[in-house]
Amino acid sequence: MSTQKVWFITGASKGMGLEITKAVLESGGKVIATTRNTEILLEKIGDYKDRLIPVKLDITKEEDIGKAISLGIEEFGRIDVVVNNAGYNLLGNIEELSDSEFRQTMDVNVFGMAHVIRNVLPHLRRQKSGHIINTSSVMGYMGYAGNGSYNASKFAVIGLSEALAQEVAPFGIKVTILAPGTFRTNFMSRDTLNVAQNKIDAYDIDEQVNQFTGFDGQQLGDPKKLAEVLLQITGMSNPPLHLPLGSDSYHAILEVRNKEREEMEEWKDVSLSTDFE
Repeated sequence: MSTQKVWFITGASKGMGLEITKAVLESGGKVIATTRNTEILLEKIGDYKDRLIPVKLDITKEEDIGKAISLGIEEFGRIDVVVNNAGYNLLGNIEELSDSEFRQTMDVNVFGMAHVIRNVLPHLRRQKSGHIINTSSVMGYMGYAGNGSYNASKFAVIGLSEALAQEVAPFGIKVTILAPGTFRTNFMSRDTLNVAQNKIDAYDIDEQVNQFTGFDGQQLGDPKKLAEVLLQITGMSNPPLHLPLGSDSYHAILEVRNKEREEMEEWKDVSLSTDFE
C-alpha cells in the first residue's frame, strides 16, 4: 500500500500539492516536498521531521531538480511516486500575450515537469517500479477564451504523458494524467492570478478576469478528496492513465469528446477524400 511509499511532490506548499503532502504524511508515507517557499510549507505541515524533506526548488532550473532528487534518495533510499503538481496560470488572449509571458507558462507547466521526469526516471528504471502522476486539467481537453497559454501547456501535458506511459511501461513504471475540474484552492483568486500586461480593449480581458475569479470559493472540488484518490490509485497494480477529477471535469470532457465525434462524422467524406486512389 501507499502508506510506506516515498513521494516526490512539486508545488507542495499550497492548494492540491499541500493536501497531497498532508495526506501522504498522515497515512505514514514519506515526502520530498518541493516548493519555492519552504517556510510557508513548514508552517502548514505538522512535525514529520523523520518523514519529510522540505526542499526549496524552482522547477524551471533543471540542475536544482537533479540535486533535490538525489537528496531525497540519499535520505530515504528510493522514490516511489512522483507528483508533478506545480503549475502557473496566465490569463490573456493570444494576441495580448508577450513571448516571455507565454514562455513562462510553458516553462513551469511543461518544461519544469519534463525536467523532473528526465531526472527521476534513471532511478525508477533501476528499481523497476514507480508511478508518475502528471497534473493536467479539464482545460487540457478543451480551449477557453483568455486561457490560451494555459490550455496549450495542459494539452501538452496530456500528449507528453501518453507517450511517456508507453515508453516506461516495460520498466514497471505507471503513469497517470490528472484532469481536475474546479477545486477549492487559491487557483482562481485575484491575489494569485497572473494577467497579460498588454491589454487590448477589443477583448475586454477585465470581464474575462471577472468571470474567472467569480468561481473563487464556489468550486465544486474538495482538494482533500483529491489527495485521498491519489493514495488509492498509487496502491493499484493497474491505475488509470486518464483520470478526470470532479463532476464538472468528467461531464465537460465527455461533452467535448461527443462533439468532436459528431464533427468528425460530419466531415468524414472530406477527411477520407485526400488518400491516393
